[in-house]
Amino acid sequence: MVRVRIGNAVMAALRDGVPVVALETAVLTHGLPRSPLQAPPCCAEFLDGARPWDARGPANLELARAMAQVVALGGAVPATVGMRKGELVIGLDDDELAALGNAETPVKLSTRDLAAAAIAGEDGGTTVAGTLAAMAMANRQAPTPLRVFATGGIGGVHRGWTERPDVSADLLALARTPACVVSAGAKSILDLPATVEALDSLGVPVLGLTTRWFPRFLSGGAAPLAVQREVASIDQAARIALAHWSSLPGAGGVLLANPPPERWALGVDELESTIARLVREAHAARVSAADVTPHLLASLAHATGGRSVDANVAALLNNARVAARLAACMANAGTAPVGRES
Repeated sequence: MVRVRIGNAVMAALRDGVPVVALETAVLTHGLPRSPLQAPPCCAEFLDGARPWDARGPANLELARAMAQVVALGGAVPATVGMRKGELVIGLDDDELAALGNAETPVKLSTRDLAAAAIAGEDGGTTVAGTLAAMAMANRQAPTPLRVFATGGIGGVHRGWTERPDVSADLLALARTPACVVSAGAKSILDLPATVEALDSLGVPVLGLTTRWFPRFLSGGAAPLAVQREVASIDQAARIALAHWSSLPGAGGVLLANPPPERWALGVDELESTIARLVREAHAARVSAADVTPHLLASLAHATGGRSVDANVAALLNNARVAARLAACMANAGTAPVGRES
């Protein structure tokens, strides 16, 4: 059995009806490097004078702390999810977060990996699918369900899927789990039209926050790739999600597609042409399987002079801020005013 522990702060918040936002840790264990990084330009905006980004600390840990801080600044309790020594924790404290960020050989945990990693007593960072599975397990013991999760961009259908069917477990996990995932669409390196079609086939409502177009993680959306429905506010998104779960027996997840902040985003045409070239180069170099995504993201950072990293961090922090407001709306049955919306 997978041991699941809900952190004290998260358990108290769920008991008292305080908004809670789940956060993944694959970005901590397998995302940004462990070397120091100057604060991305967006941090001054999102951290709002709170604890600054430490340019002397490891970038992966600084980002994880920044996401949790943005959630807290939005009036919600961050529930960062990860595995420590085989125990799945929903609500890692700062010491546990640092230990996971510094773990020597952390594993990347999707749904399929949780039981094996737990039996082996491993440390690991959860993907979107792994985090959703952890939320479902935690909800068996939580006083009220954990319903909101912020990430960067979900996984989906990979390019070249007609030759090698490579589809992220994130899609099925989202379809099965009654949670609202706030993301900047799906990762830009994917086959995005196929990913949007897959979400439709799986019955996942895709709501665009003040946009008609499906965001591309590091850039905004563009015609003809559309969301199912545009929503004018976070409050409206909360009402739709709550109605979806209360009205449809066995209803699964809702995707709230939140475009990355325009001032930090890459241009759609620039992003697509660069990725297409990098995919060709990766194919020629025989990069395959699980190595494709990290290879492409590293190549994209180099090709854009680091601007893709700035866009990545801005999207993650922006999604954390929106998720905190969404959780506040849900905690008040979707009727509470939550201040300025993005």
